[in-house]
Amino acid sequence: MIVGFYQLNPLFGDINANVEKVRDTVKNREMDLLVLPEFFATGYQFASIDEVADLSEEIPDGRTTRELLKLSHDKHMFVVAGLPEKDGDRYYNSAVLTGPDGFLGVYRKTHLFFEETLFFTRGDTGFKVWDIGICRLGIMICFDWFYPESMRALALKGADIIAHPSNLVLPFCPDAMPVRCLENMTYAITANRIGTELRHGKKPLTFIGKSEIVSPKGQILLRAPDDEEAVMITDLDPAEARDKMLNQYNNIINDRRPDMYVRSQDQNIQF
Repeated sequence: MIVGFYQLNPLFGDINANVEKVRDTVKNREMDLLVLPEFFATGYQFASIDEVADLSEEIPDGRTTRELLKLSHDKHMFVVAGLPEKDGDRYYNSAVLTGPDGFLGVYRKTHLFFEETLFFTRGDTGFKVWDIGICRLGIMICFDWFYPESMRALALKGADIIAHPSNLVLPFCPDAMPVRCLENMTYAITANRIGTELRHGKKPLTFIGKSEIVSPKGQILLRAPDDEEAVMITDLDPAEARDKMLNQYNNIINDRRPDMYVRSQDQNIQF
């Protein structure tokens, strides 16, 4: 299976230009799965709910999802990409999955970060895994990585590969993802962005780049620079994520002890 990411610096608010940039950049590249950043077509630093309303789209009928569907069809590949979703009077930080044969689904970000909490509703889809034939694909978005339960939930649901659209500004994620992948024995594709956004007098946000693909053994297979746009592609075998044996005695899934993870007698909280 050939997988890749595109780390880019989108122009805030110019959906058409950003989508066209993606199409032009990948038109001569062949892959089975492409992962794009969180809010890849809009930019990230919203200044008001009016901006969110103006740039958000219904899924799957919005223009960005339609363009991604066309890209998937034309290139015969699966695409995971982040965009702001409008659903009635609510807005979600979402990621769509499109394939050669059409729309496959949407994931809404579970753990909102920073000023996202001012504009977006916490996701209600739960963590989802799609069997796309060539692999079982899960999705999480950016700050979800900070919560180990996110990747664990996807691993327990059978994900071979976890697509991770991101707009990372904190420095921790690139070095943490090998641990997340090792403890779940799954692949992860983190597609981050670069650049700085400084809008309406807000604190500037500088995105750290370092998009990466990590193996079930915690090996960094590819990592992009921190300040350059990059398309990076590699081969991987999804079957390697289905062997959960750490050694001849330890299966990292079967050896779990959920009964021991209860927080207290009164709060029956398990992981």
